[in-house]
Amino acid sequence: MSRIIVTGGAGFIGSNFVHYVLANTDHSVTVLDALTYAGNRASLDGLPADRFEFVHGDIRDAALVDELFARHDAVVHYAAESHNDNSLHDPRPFLETNIIGTYTLLEAARKHDIRFHHISTDEVYGDLELDDPSRFSESTPYNPSSPYSSTKAGSDLLVRAWVRSFGVRATISNCSNNYGPYQHVEKFIPRQITNVLTGVRPKLYGTGENVRDWIHADDHSSAVLTILEKGVIGETYLIGADGEHNNKAVVELILAELGQPTDAYDLVRDRPGHDLRYAIDSTRLRTELGWQPSFGVFAAGLAATIGWYRDNESWWGPQKAAAEARYAAQGQ
Repeated sequence: MSRIIVTGGAGFIGSNFVHYVLANTDHSVTVLDALTYAGNRASLDGLPADRFEFVHGDIRDAALVDELFARHDAVVHYAAESHNDNSLHDPRPFLETNIIGTYTLLEAARKHDIRFHHISTDEVYGDLELDDPSRFSESTPYNPSSPYSSTKAGSDLLVRAWVRSFGVRATISNCSNNYGPYQHVEKFIPRQITNVLTGVRPKLYGTGENVRDWIHADDHSSAVLTILEKGVIGETYLIGADGEHNNKAVVELILAELGQPTDAYDLVRDRPGHDLRYAIDSTRLRTELGWQPSFGVFAAGLAATIGWYRDNESWWGPQKAAAEARYAAQGQ
């Protein structure tokens, strides 16, 4: 698998994966990205020209996808519309990218018989009660609650069908919430960090009790590479780092790290259908494939992430005003 396509490689977790692969392997990487608002070409600056190629294009473009797949060994499919709030306001782009785009890639993988790894989310499982001790596992039934998570669930099922019906050599991973460098400031952690850095009070949906299971993007990248190299075809692996924290606790950690009072935030109207809790059981990935996270302590990974945003305002600054304008229009 020396030649890897990364779809959506200019996005947050895709760009982190590209950096990780080029820093830790001898593989070459070609990024295919449409550069929608969530993609940022600057996230791929400084990569080695002899092992990295960028292609500006759409995963629904069957001719382009066919040409790329003909000269590569594997594809890691990150490209997706992924913002829950946006999916509530206009679901169509989520259907186009997450369903039609995935179908287009699967057909090319089928034709050229290249290794396919599909990146998905724990949101396909719905949510858990705050006092429920259980976690999502590979056998948890799907129960998506938003247009976003529904289309990701649909794309997962397409992958499974193409494995069984057509012999596509594919695996799937469902991951908990990522954080780290290069994440768009519309997302929860970078929004709160950049709010504090620009003198704006952070904002929490509802009472801030909703729980997410956080994983640093470097740990997600190492897990995906492990699955690509060692995973069993047709199988699904859940990726998590035991990072359960509610949103209120995360904001308080950010405020403390940046020297602010831990109660210096505002509560805003809750999001429709806001899932209560996600939690990942990554036992299978750890025991069968031998993977372990590097950031075993969430606070350490969060501190490193805060440092990156503090040092890279030139990267996130141009996004900030537009993102906040969208939130203001929604009363959030």
